Amino acid sequence: MNSIFFSKYNPQENDKSGFEKLLEIFTQLLTYTNGDFNEAIQWLTELDKEYNLTNEEYGIGDFIEDLKSKGYIDENNQTGEIKITSKTEQTIRKKSLEEIFGKIKKSKQGNHQTFKAGMGDEINPETRPFQFGDTMEQIDFTASIRNAQVNHGIDSFSMNEGDLEIRETDFKAQTSTVLMIDISHSMILYGEDRITPAKKVAMALSELIKTKYPKDTLDILVFGNDAWSIEIKDLPYLQVGPYHTNTVAGLELAMELLRKRKNPNKQIFMITDGKPTCLKQGKNYYKNSFGIDRKILNRCMSLATQCKKLKIPITTFMIASDPYLQKFVQEFTEANNGKAFFANLDRLGAFIFKDFESGRNKTML
Repeated sequence: MNSIFFSKYNPQENDKSGFEKLLEIFTQLLTYTNGDFNEAIQWLTELDKEYNLTNEEYGIGDFIEDLKSKGYIDENNQTGEIKITSKTEQTIRKKSLEEIFGKIKKSKQGNHQTFKAGMGDEINPETRPFQFGDTMEQIDFTASIRNAQVNHGIDSFSMNEGDLEIRETDFKAQTSTVLMIDISHSMILYGEDRITPAKKVAMALSELIKTKYPKDTLDILVFGNDAWSIEIKDLPYLQVGPYHTNTVAGLELAMELLRKRKNPNKQIFMITDGKPTCLKQGKNYYKNSFGIDRKILNRCMSLATQCKKLKIPITTFMIASDPYLQKFVQEFTEANNGKAFFANLDRLGAFIFKDFESGRNKTML
């Protein structure tokens, strides 16, 4: 039985060239294929066969040539291997940002603004008289010279402390964020792809911070049996491994990364779908995949409490609905005095965005 699907007319869609339309699909496929160009092109070719994405004027071969000429892919002349470039990696991040946060209108939210005045980023139009302790950088020389001329006259021009005016800058709080991504095997179990939405959120969040909050910092780490940092450019290639879930290792690394950051405002976002099942003791791993292990749980709770003492809130995004897993997250959140969201995959990005933005509407000192 044939079906007819209706969608809202979008005039901008018709303005896109054949390359732009294919690029939009291609960047999505690269996220699912972990940045593998050959596999993504194969998928694109199969989609073309089924949905007639190309025509006689512009085919997949033309698209590949355009990718080369526009700097999206690089071919090794000796081996013939084709890899995506940093330009493509950035394009994937931008597409993820548009997909997840595109409906959010520009606003004044998220600027870390406080009502305190002092050394900061935004120039305050108000001025005040000089006070002991003010620095040279704060002096408004135009206003001060004008005061001196009015107070002492041009012929006997002089300037003293009473003539000086100070132009303050509004303090703009900065935030250091660590994003923890679970890459244990359960992130692809039971026929559900949980790692791809997590990657998209990480790419969107990183692009958001780089473009809208350039003075913030974002560290990204992954955790399985162990935990390690990854670069933003590594996100498209991120894959799930045959790992258990060593949440403790992830939290310890997150705390270490934040310890190096000078910003007073620090936070941890953790995306996971399961309970902690692993600890590293020396060179050996202590593992238990059956239920909540008290030994592992106690260590997690201890770290949550330490973060609370250091004023580092942990926001957990649990993408699993098992009642006993939710109970663990609730206990963990209470120990940290943080927050928890039980998000489905479709709404994961919206949940993280709201929490990320709401934190910037508060004065965190």
